[in-house]
Amino acid sequence: MSLNERQNNELREIKIETEYVLYPEGSVLFSMGNTKVLCNVSIEEGVPRWMKNQGKIGGWLTGEYSMLPQATHTRNKRETKGLKGRTQEISRLLGRSLRAGLDLTKLGERTITVDCDVLQADGGTRTASITGAFLALEIALKKLKEKNLIQEGVVKKRVAAVSVGILKGKCILDLNYEQDSSADVDCNIVMTESGELIEIQGTAEGETFGKDKLMELVALGEKGVNELLEICKSYI
Repeated sequence: MSLNERQNNELREIKIETEYVLYPEGSVLFSMGNTKVLCNVSIEEGVPRWMKNQGKIGGWLTGEYSMLPQATHTRNKRETKGLKGRTQEISRLLGRSLRAGLDLTKLGERTITVDCDVLQADGGTRTASITGAFLALEIALKKLKEKNLIQEGVVKKRVAAVSVGILKGKCILDLNYEQDSSADVDCNIVMTESGELIEIQGTAEGETFGKDKLMELVALGEKGVNELLEICKSYI
């Protein structure tokens, strides 16, 4: 769908391929327009030592995000000498967002690792990672539940995320790279299916914006999140 064909309040075309990789408990290739993210979920027995030392009950989830060298227009070097600040920040966002939708006390002593690898970037890679990862997570947990390995209710609320922004005074949903690079305001919205906010990351890149525009962006983000969750439900 070209820029001229898509309305300001419309998502880009969503494509989902489940069981994309054979070995993880959950695997999803999640595409929003030309942004493509491979989301894999691995589940291991045991929890980190710090959890036992603090007497924590249940399991743990951690998220890892990376971008392939040729995912963008120009090749980026692999992060072999330590993760860049952006990679660390998005990995933490990924973990926070996914944990917000779970009751980890019902997971048992297990550790979930969610790997999101951006194969192709055209804007919204972090939000696509969160949405695709939660779908992969639900698929993995469903398999555990079918084997009677976990309790009911590990998933409390479904989670999805979407980018919004202001371009030439107009609020736009799900920006691609061309729109994002020109936007006056760039914002990422992470929400639950009940409309609760997990995170808002908003920045005035050009013009400042008022509270009324912020509320408009949040409402637009909620619309996008609800549509994404509805699409993902059909794959569970």
